[in-house]
Amino acid sequence: MINLHDIRYVRLGTRDLEGATRYARTILGLQEVRREAGCVFLRSDSRDHSVCYFEGDPTDHTVAFDIASDAHFDAAAAQLEAMRIDFRRGTRDEAHLRRVADFLSFRDPTGNQIELVLRAAQTGRGYHGERDAGIDSFSHVGLCTTDARRDEAFWTSVCNARVSDRIGEAPLLRIDEVHHKIALFPASRAGIQHVNFQVNGIDDLMRSWYFLREQGVPIRFGPGRHPTSHAMFLYFAGPDGMVYEYSTGVRTIAPEDEATYVPRQFPFDPTGFCMWGAKPEIPEFSA
Repeated sequence: MINLHDIRYVRLGTRDLEGATRYARTILGLQEVRREAGCVFLRSDSRDHSVCYFEGDPTDHTVAFDIASDAHFDAAAAQLEAMRIDFRRGTRDEAHLRRVADFLSFRDPTGNQIELVLRAAQTGRGYHGERDAGIDSFSHVGLCTTDARRDEAFWTSVCNARVSDRIGEAPLLRIDEVHHKIALFPASRAGIQHVNFQVNGIDDLMRSWYFLREQGVPIRFGPGRHPTSHAMFLYFAGPDGMVYEYSTGVRTIAPEDEATYVPRQFPFDPTGFCMWGAKPEIPEFSA
């Protein structure tokens, strides 16, 4: 089994690198780290970077996960090979660009691009976003799935993900104590469906709600509260059709509860996504 340790970064293609970078800095609240090889790297916490925008196809998305040790990294490569899943090992230059020691690249059954990274760089410097959005950490991604049951089986049998809850057929998957680091939403395409950042509290979330409205950024969902993770949330539009989310107060599932925890089933309608009554304007959240 591939042991995913944590989520690490997303790589997002864009036709307007300057525009996407400006949005990330001044609207989203990320800190620009560096520009290299047609890429802009931005951070949100102690990771070297959590978002990389690069000049390319806006549908070209990658999500990366940390692998905890060399042994686990080698075991992941061996498992992919044994299962005849096409993968490749990154070149030295590609690894350096990502600030990792090594990485493996493959696609899940829907075609989502996944990277498994070894010894990703941290930074000892404090995070200072250009806009103080109160971001605490890069927390999770929503991925598109063309077959939710098939992809759930992949993430929970090939990898170490566990189902926390389901909204209709859409599973919310954890790889540590946090309620979910991966959410799979039915769609007709591959790609990242949304990118989540945790903020420090409800005050940060509500300040951003007012700020985003003043800046004319379309709000896609919220403010609201998820009945699954109990997190308070706000979804809003980003460059190239990407949806970003701020949330706070996400539920955790302690290791001692793993043996007895049973996933809950929620309806795939607005009540399954928000317990306050907010209605989503996000295609993948609508029946």
